[in-house]
Amino acid sequence: MPETLPEDLGEDPGKRSGPAPAPAAEGLDARLVVDRGSFRLDIALTAAPGDVVALLGPNGAGKTTALRALAGLAPLTAGHLRLDGVELRRTPPESRPVGVVFQDYLLFPHLTALDNVAFGPRCRGAGKAQARALAAEWLDRMGLAEHAGAKPRRLSGGQAQRVALARALATRPRLLLLDEPLAALDARTRLEVRAGLRRHLAAFEAVAVLVTHDPLDAMVLADRLIVVERGRIVQEGTPSDTARHPRTEYVAQLVGLNLYRGQAEGHTVRLDAGPAVSTTEDLSGPAFVAFPPGAVTLHRDRPTGSSARNLWRCEVAGLEPHGDQVRAELTGELPLTADLTAVAAAELGLHPGAPVWAAVKAAQTHAYPA
Repeated sequence: MPETLPEDLGEDPGKRSGPAPAPAAEGLDARLVVDRGSFRLDIALTAAPGDVVALLGPNGAGKTTALRALAGLAPLTAGHLRLDGVELRRTPPESRPVGVVFQDYLLFPHLTALDNVAFGPRCRGAGKAQARALAAEWLDRMGLAEHAGAKPRRLSGGQAQRVALARALATRPRLLLLDEPLAALDARTRLEVRAGLRRHLAAFEAVAVLVTHDPLDAMVLADRLIVVERGRIVQEGTPSDTARHPRTEYVAQLVGLNLYRGQAEGHTVRLDAGPAVSTTEDLSGPAFVAFPPGAVTLHRDRPTGSSARNLWRCEVAGLEPHGDQVRAELTGELPLTADLTAVAAAELGLHPGAPVWAAVKAAQTHAYPA
């Protein structure tokens, strides 16, 4: 509910002085500070209506704590939480214009899909007939009209996810929270449901915040990524910018890049720990340099006549399948990850402990300011 205005308290609007107040800003404006034992979450979130924001981070980073704070399930120690200009910090969860899709969906097992979806509108004051009519409309939008009478145990994982999403959207929330919405699905179902969820989020007119540990879910579903580590935001940007310019080891692993930090001097980045890396970019000052594992070529003997300007002596620390390739973890002058075909790995006779030379062309590296 909107905050009470002075005129609602009986004040004569004609006696007010000064210009009329500006209309409330739409969207989400929050600073979430939550103390939980020795852990402290302190992040700022802003989003306009229509934005889909993904919170990414390792386990224990604070993603779920942030989502619970937005839902009103974890009290703020400090900060603020404004939605469409209305402060919600002291508003109980059931009174917030917020819809939540939990990781395990939490559908009521004794209710049909129709009544699960109608539950939200009923809690917001809608009559039974009105709530069921609204629920039927949402199930039809989700392609589930024929499953309206089914109970959760008779639904597939993808169908249950769509019922949970319909239940959240049926209350017309101004903030939609999704907690690992695809985590409970198998790989085949996940692909199909991800595409459907993308369509529904694209049509959603308010703010959506997605918590996930899956980079593909985040890249496909979100307009903006916010990476949280140890309760703080360490990187924020569009999916493409985040993928191209990782700023922490966690982000680099998510997007599949080798990442190093150092001091740039022209076309060379002298790493903080390790050798120098030649690049095509001309930079000066603190910088990151990154390259994909597929850019690394491996040799059992030091290559001669190679055009690669970066060459390091390494040792194989481990090998594991990676899709249709083999991923080699290397230690030595420069710890790095390399991808190669199974045939190439066999021809090189790779095994843990084997010495190798790793080469990367300068054109296949990417340097950017730190």
